[in-house]
Amino acid sequence: MKLEGATITWLGHASFLVKSAANKYIVMDPWLQGNPKCPVEYENLDQADVILISHGHFDHMGSAVELAKKTGAPVVSNFEIGGYLATKGVENTMGMNKGGTVAFGDIKITMVHADHSSGIAAEDGGTIYGGEAGGFVVTLENGLTVYHAGDTNVFSDMNIIRELYAPDIALLPIGGHFTMSPKEAAYAVKLLKPEMVIPMHYGTFDALTGTPEALQDLLEGEPVEVMALQPGVQCQ
Repeated sequence: MKLEGATITWLGHASFLVKSAANKYIVMDPWLQGNPKCPVEYENLDQADVILISHGHFDHMGSAVELAKKTGAPVVSNFEIGGYLATKGVENTMGMNKGGTVAFGDIKITMVHADHSSGIAAEDGGTIYGGEAGGFVVTLENGLTVYHAGDTNVFSDMNIIRELYAPDIALLPIGGHFTMSPKEAAYAVKLLKPEMVIPMHYGTFDALTGTPEALQDLLEGEPVEVMALQPGVQCQ
């Protein structure tokens, strides 16, 4: 499928840079420094108009504070993560919750459910309550709808996400162990019915053994394009 002027760049793991047709930059789950899959040229990313955080784990928000301070971009997350980021000096936080929608011009961002945990690692070795994990449905100015599932298992209410938001593109974790494996992700695709699925959250650690090839095999005959991006490569 064509993105009608928008681009999606995988930055490794669950991090993505979405550029809208109107040249607005949306950074999803920024983990750049320390991410072994992030291309070197993106480790010091300095472009963001909006930053999205699906949940509190380090591999989804490890670069959020630095990126937010560098760019001044609003950070959209659940209420609890927004409060935590404020204590770290992030001035432009937008805490929300599932079912809520925020707009940035003609771009709309809705937080939806995810089946996962969300604890934030504390400096003393403990865990700070990070609210509930979520995902995001982003509708761009040209009408293209992108669903970032965050970290999640498959859940039956993905039917509702399809019926309410009809995502064109689904960014789905496939690595297993902490999230869906290809088996669950293939089932999720059948619930969501996107035109394209972009696998994520695989291959970063030894435990994340799921592969795009396994997902493709499980979706044989289904009317969906499996787009296995290499980190740093744009889908457009």
